[in-house]
Amino acid sequence: MATCDVCGNEYRNSFTVTQGAVTRTFDSFECAIHAMAPRCAHCGCAVIGHGAEAGGVVYCCEHCARHAGQ
Repeated sequence: MATCDVCGNEYRNSFTVTQGAVTRTFDSFECAIHAMAPRCAHCGCAVIGHGAEAGGVVYCCEHCARHAGQ
């Protein structure tokens, strides 16, 4: 059993996610998203889909990108 890096739950079906040189352990996709998903530069929500990128900045959607002046 491994322990989730976010919530501390010990779970027999935990999994690891590697991003670059960092590997983290999670018990759910919810915890993985909470820890690793980029955040919209305008509204702060987790970008778990394609999102939008403008000027090297990540947004959750075109609306937020436009609202931020991109």
